[in-house]
Amino acid sequence: MTVNEVYLIALVIIFAGPWLVWRLLRTDYWAPLVVVQIIGGIVLGPGVLGAAFPEYHAFVFRPEVTAMLNGVALWAVMLFVWIAGVELDLSAAWRHRRETGITAGLALGAPLLLGALAALVLVRFEGWRGPLGEEWQVVLGLGMACAVTALPILVLLMEKLDILRAPLGQRILRYASLDDIAIWAVLALILLDWERIGRQALFFLAFALAAWGMRRLVPRLAETERWAVGLIWLALCGLAGDWSGLHFMVGAFLAGAVLDADWYGHRAMDRFRTIVLLTIMPVFFLSTGLRTRWEVGGALVFGAAALLLAASVAGKLAGVALAGRLLGWAKGEARLIGWLLQTKALIMIIFANILLDKQIITGTAFTALLLMAVASTMLTIPFAAPLLRRLAAVRDREA
Repeated sequence: MTVNEVYLIALVIIFAGPWLVWRLLRTDYWAPLVVVQIIGGIVLGPGVLGAAFPEYHAFVFRPEVTAMLNGVALWAVMLFVWIAGVELDLSAAWRHRRETGITAGLALGAPLLLGALAALVLVRFEGWRGPLGEEWQVVLGLGMACAVTALPILVLLMEKLDILRAPLGQRILRYASLDDIAIWAVLALILLDWERIGRQALFFLAFALAAWGMRRLVPRLAETERWAVGLIWLALCGLAGDWSGLHFMVGAFLAGAVLDADWYGHRAMDRFRTIVLLTIMPVFFLSTGLRTRWEVGGALVFGAAALLLAASVAGKLAGVALAGRLLGWAKGEARLIGWLLQTKALIMIIFANILLDKQIITGTAFTALLLMAVASTMLTIPFAAPLLRRLAAVRDREA
């Protein structure tokens, strides 16, 4: 068979497998399609399907095919991170800066602290720290992975719960948006390379000037031209970010963060996000699954994932509960908001991919983070939905 034919076989497997599982088993309540696709990527990786059927796995996911898939995956994740940046709305966060600052700070800080403590335990053993990772980078990276909130997936989950456009949903978006900024700022700190500090300083200076020009240019363009210019801007920023020694995804996020969603239309951006998720992000999930490793043993990987998950959930719930107490929230709000903000999914997987690319963590640590992200996202709706119904019932009685 030709490489093109094998490549198309791989695409059929990538798209058909997870979709059929999601559709036939009706997993949407506890595992949305995007979560099933992430799990599918893990199953198709070398540790599961590759171990069970090594010859078939090697035939389909041969180096030439994997290289073609990786090219699609790179552009897919750049688009997704760019969309996340565009959808940030910091104006609302600024108008409610005291409440948003306290909540976002505690929602980020508590799981970061517990995650860092969990990471300190892991780095005492072999197999978790990458060859180029300093101990502080591994600890801060794993800790930040526990603190991440997946803003784009949070939007999808709140749409499912029918609270996205409600005042409560808008509050939660403000908290998640501020944490999104902090996540990428910490990542830039972790990736700071003193040998390339001149390049990185030049990148930020040039980016600031170019961003000023983009903010003046894009609103003056026709709607179709805004999309074309935005994608060119994305590719340039990704290139510049990688050249500087940061990462192309840092450049992609910054490229989106300086643009306003109003320039593209919120509905158009929602449709575009859905199209990206359906058409090319599954290739990224497969590419991610191919990077999973189980060298220290499956039990230890699952144990590490459970430890990080416990730190993430406990930290997020504790931080938001403290914020609710300080701000005088209604009974039940803090638990609901905490469960929604602890969802990880794509942004944490993207974050972990960068740490792996830079060899700060190992493939084994990456696998544990991937499992933690899947479990975190699968817990969200089953815990949040009953809390939301209970909160609505209390408000109805009070009314």
